[in-house]
Amino acid sequence: MTDRKGTADSLAGADGGSTGQGDADAGRTDGVTSDDESTAGVGTTAGGSDATDATSAEGSGDPAVELSDVRKTYHLGEPVHALDGVSLTIPSGSYTAVMGPSGSGKSTLMNLVGCLDTPSEGRVEVGGEDVSGLSENGKATLRGEKVGFVFQTFNLMPRLTAAENVALPMVFRDRSREERSDRAGDLLAQVGLGDRLDHQPSELSGGQRQRVAIARALANDPEIILADEPTGNLDTDTGSEILELFQRLHDADNTVLMVTHERHVAEHAARIVHLLDGEIDEIETVESPRRVAGRDAESGDGNEGESQDEGERGDEGERGEEGEAVAVDGGTGDRGANNDPNEADGRAR
Repeated sequence: MTDRKGTADSLAGADGGSTGQGDADAGRTDGVTSDDESTAGVGTTAGGSDATDATSAEGSGDPAVELSDVRKTYHLGEPVHALDGVSLTIPSGSYTAVMGPSGSGKSTLMNLVGCLDTPSEGRVEVGGEDVSGLSENGKATLRGEKVGFVFQTFNLMPRLTAAENVALPMVFRDRSREERSDRAGDLLAQVGLGDRLDHQPSELSGGQRQRVAIARALANDPEIILADEPTGNLDTDTGSEILELFQRLHDADNTVLMVTHERHVAEHAARIVHLLDGEIDEIETVESPRRVAGRDAESGDGNEGESQDEGERGDEGERGEEGEAVAVDGGTGDRGANNDPNEADGRAR
């Protein structure tokens, strides 16, 4: 498994980790600027399936995920080719965004990488293991060990506390109760919820629920973090805070694969993979990824605080407070009813 310097410590930020909302690493080099008025510089790789062989120089070591000539066909009266000959390498430690219109294959790609489905043809390797030949139990084990999920709709268990939600994936790794409790508390502290351990999802705001979901995704130190529209249900300010967390995760050498419809969100990644009609249309290299401007942290209160994401700010309140969380297992153990490939992430293919 990739050494990621200790994920919990990496989220502490400059404030020593009391809330996980310390200043972003504004001094990062490699052409990245922390100026909140900056825009992302983008380069383009030629479109088509051959473009998928272009791999960002970012990341090191063995690939976290590798797709080789992958096809996924659904038989819905007539064949529907959700993915058609896709080859793509996700290097360890990279930050990749996936964009495309509805029906382009984004959901199918995420389901395959997340071991929620198998390809009709081709190979999908996650952490060096070929998903195609695994049984359902084998895929569930691989999901629990090597994949962390962050969904648009949070997908927290509504009757469990924040700490219990974060600890749940570790149950399937046979960790002791004490170890689960300690790690859940540490992770929640690092995402700014150290004083919300015993709160249920209905007692948390939308941004706080997404932080719990991020902490849960990190519970088993996965090979790759899959984020499906992680800011889609959040207002602009809260979305910026969530993007800052992903920024720090990536800075700590975690591998992040994010699906989004928003261009400014995608430009936080180092690469943008554009899907169209089940094929890769082009791969962009973001020469100067957007950075969330640093801000002062509240000391241990777990509040959302204020943030800026490239000068884009919103006035609306958090929409996440209006609804209940959805109960699924988050893809961490045996597949539950809501982990159907077309339902687990709350999106139609």
